Amino acid sequence: MYEFVTGPLAWLAFLVFFVGIVVRIIQYIRGLDWKLDRVTYTVNVSYGIKGALRSIFFWLFPFGTRSWRFYPFLTVLVFAFHIGLLFTPVFLLAHNVLLLERWGFSLWTIPEVAADFLTFLVLVSAIFLILRRIALPEVRILTTAYDYLVLVIAVAPFFTGLMAHYQLGNYQFWLILHILSGEIMLMAIPFTKLSHFVGFFLSRAQLGMDYGIKRGGMKSKGLAW
Repeated sequence: MYEFVTGPLAWLAFLVFFVGIVVRIIQYIRGLDWKLDRVTYTVNVSYGIKGALRSIFFWLFPFGTRSWRFYPFLTVLVFAFHIGLLFTPVFLLAHNVLLLERWGFSLWTIPEVAADFLTFLVLVSAIFLILRRIALPEVRILTTAYDYLVLVIAVAPFFTGLMAHYQLGNYQFWLILHILSGEIMLMAIPFTKLSHFVGFFLSRAQLGMDYGIKRGGMKSKGLAW
């Protein structure tokens, strides 16, 4: 079973992930319409690129925008969750050992203590995000079972990885479940809200171009707004 989930199934998961993400990006870009969105994407490129980069840059930092500063506790939770979600699986020593064994390359790794801290950070942040969805009426009314399912898919690899790492119970069981949950998350990304890890950059770039062009001193340039 271990050979299967770390071999053919892993290849399938990565294939679905990469192909799915490429398709999502292409669909998003092809869906842009300057007449519909009121942004001259291909005409005023310099204004657009400047606005896009500015938008992405400030949203990548905690409290870098007014929206982040308006909800400070949520901002801390969101950044803690995403930092752990992205950095832990990519730079975990065990994952890179597996990469080296299976595909002949590895990345820089983080200390085990840091990996444990980031894993706990993801789990604790996820709990608070769930409690927020339950406690706040304005969030609860927008929350469906789908939202909880996506969160479970994202968190499951971290919980099962922690159980396997500390060998709480049957190690082989938790290890297989950890690998499977990771592969499920990879394959789910292109088809769920988890795709926002790339959609964030696309949408922020689009909005940045909007502000960079339409609100960047170009309203008087003869554009049909």
